[in-house]
Amino acid sequence: MPTRQEIAKALESIFFGISHLKDSFPDRQFTIDGRLVGDIGEVIAVMVYEIELDEVSQPTHDGTALNGGRVQIKATFQDALTFKTVPEYYLGIKINRDGTFEEIYNGPGQPIFDYYSHRSGIGEKLLRFPNEQLKALSVKVPDEQRIRTRGG
Repeated sequence: MPTRQEIAKALESIFFGISHLKDSFPDRQFTIDGRLVGDIGEVIAVMVYEIELDEVSQPTHDGTALNGGRVQIKATFQDALTFKTVPEYYLGIKINRDGTFEEIYNGPGQPIFDYYSHRSGIGEKLLRFPNEQLKALSVKVPDEQRIRTRGG
């Protein structure tokens, strides 16, 4: 069982990291209680993909791809990503503890909605879908419908 001192030490490290992220990326909040993973995912996405983030997060889209399409960015450390309303483009990534990441889905949001249209609450409630299934859907997206990576 962890002691209070161990918990305090771990939280100190977490908040030190959050402070560093805020200093490095002042347009994101990195709040511990809800947006931390999402903000980290957005920062990774903007560094790797041709995306410009909105100054203020929006409910359906987080930014604009340089090709002009609006993008919803979702990130996770787990084996599922969330989906609610149908975005023009959906970019889903799984982040690893060492800061590397794996692209799970890159393309229009409509194919995700269509595949899960039978699910109760689709388009209304925040639902979780397995990364493996989203990767299988992403494979079917033509290259010209993907958000391009920087320099690629």
